[in-house]
Amino acid sequence: MKPSIERIALDAGDLRILRILQRDASLSVADVAREAGMSATPCWRRIKRMKEAGVIRRVAALVDREAVGLGFVSYAFVKLALPSRDNMERFDRLIERWPEVVTCERVTGAVDYLLKVVTDDIKTYDDFLRLKLLDNELVSDVQSRIVVSTVKDTAALPIHTT
Repeated sequence: MKPSIERIALDAGDLRILRILQRDASLSVADVAREAGMSATPCWRRIKRMKEAGVIRRVAALVDREAVGLGFVSYAFVKLALPSRDNMERFDRLIERWPEVVTCERVTGAVDYLLKVVTDDIKTYDDFLRLKLLDNELVSDVQSRIVVSTVKDTAALPIHTT
């Protein structure tokens, strides 16, 4: 479960800082402040406040998946056998244990979940599909879409300042 986020007012300076950090979180506070048009101490305070409030959830390195041998991406559309609240919560907990699933979205429509699955190759994906997803009594159907080319891949949100 995601922790609740404290709602705080974000001004144009906060939004500038967020855009800069989304592009490169390894910058020093001094560099972020300079680029945001402010001094370092107020910039540091803003960053600290946004971290404490949960606006900045974490800082992580973005790893090139192909550089580490993860050359296969698929989207799996998952339908639960019985999409009850209890089953959805059980499935949510199950997904947390599977490192191959890098994104899991509960969706509306003909399926219940959309999973982005990253593996070494199609054989490893087939193993994941058969031995984890389809072997689970919660799941009634899975439809896969194999990615042949990634056109855009970003973690940056479209934050606009006024």
